[in-house]
Amino acid sequence: MAADTSVEILQKVLENEILQTTKVVEEHLDAEMQKLDQMDEDELECLKQRRLEALKRAQQQKQEWLSKGHGEYREIPSERDFFQEVKESKNVVCHFYRDTTFRCQIMDKHLTVLAKKHVETKFLKLNAEKSPFLCERLRIKVIPTLALVKDGKTQDYIVGFTDLGNTDDFTTETLEWRLGCADIINYSGNLMDPPFQSQKKFGTSFTKLDKKTIRGKKYDSDSDDD
Repeated sequence: MAADTSVEILQKVLENEILQTTKVVEEHLDAEMQKLDQMDEDELECLKQRRLEALKRAQQQKQEWLSKGHGEYREIPSERDFFQEVKESKNVVCHFYRDTTFRCQIMDKHLTVLAKKHVETKFLKLNAEKSPFLCERLRIKVIPTLALVKDGKTQDYIVGFTDLGNTDDFTTETLEWRLGCADIINYSGNLMDPPFQSQKKFGTSFTKLDKKTIRGKKYDSDSDDD
């Protein structure tokens, strides 16, 4: 009986919240409609032109990004290509991987999705074993590692899956949120609300460069299968 009463109370609370939200949206739409009704033809035409120009600029920007290799997750063959790629684009995510590390394949799956969604950012992968100079320069010792490059400078790293819930089953949304925290993509969600089931359990401290340690010449794998 008490359980039924609790359910009814919860339903009423939810219904009230939905009604309040609907009311706010309706009031906002009414206000916008009123503004449009008060505009004369010249003002409406000016508004229309501004919106068309904004759409045109956005389309031109998208085409420029696509011409530079944005919009797809792709592998680059050498360290020299890395420097050229980051020079061309403002925001770059580069996955340093190894063929034998299973968790790199998990990362590949999520990055493939995000590359198509976030055309404003370039998504690359580079074989760590074929780029020893770059890995030494960036102090990359754990595989997989994502180097997050802004304006040609490496600003942040995602090392292994620690920042992603410390699980192989993290979602694409979790990685997207983490990239948003680094301001390397245009993130539309709430950065204060990470998509973990338990933020307290996983924590929100990020692995930065200054927290890394040199662990010898070989790369340490974050995968249990290695």
